[in-house]
Amino acid sequence: MANTLNESPLGVAVGEVRAKWGWFVALGVGLLVFGGIAFAHLFVATVATVYYVGALMLVGGIIEIVHAFGVKTWGRFFFWLASGLIYAVAGFFAFYNPLLASGVLTLLLAVSLIVAGLIRIWVGFNARPEKGWGWIVAAGLLTLLTGLIIAAGWPVNSLWVLGLLLAIDLIFQGWAFIAFGLALKAAR
Repeated sequence: MANTLNESPLGVAVGEVRAKWGWFVALGVGLLVFGGIAFAHLFVATVATVYYVGALMLVGGIIEIVHAFGVKTWGRFFFWLASGLIYAVAGFFAFYNPLLASGVLTLLLAVSLIVAGLIRIWVGFNARPEKGWGWIVAAGLLTLLTGLIIAAGWPVNSLWVLGLLLAIDLIFQGWAFIAFGLALKAAR
């Protein structure tokens, strides 16, 4: 049995991760670069996002169709088949007409944000005697406002909203990996 953390399997793993701090920084820099490229080309980033979602839907639909034929004795064959066909067709249309798909996805995003914001506001007000309930309400208001802004600009903003979200995510992930890598270096 190991006497110190450095000799334990966890300690060895932590040491190996710390030794690779440069890879985390490099990954972060790469993500920052890709985020900057996406930010400079929001339309292209939106189309790339639609293709990504379309590919996931197409593959998921095909898997469900295969699954339907594998479980046809369960009596749910047509349910699984229909579900898979809907997913596969939606994925196909994302590739066939990415602009229409970006419009649909942007509208779904706006509706989701509005609903999530309203739910967070409701949860925050229901937690009212507890400390910090105002933060939940504030987060809900921000989410609701974001959804309303996206909905108000729809369908025109469908050409750039998804790309903007991708760019922001890449930039935040890049900074997070850089910070993590530098923290690992400092801990060595």
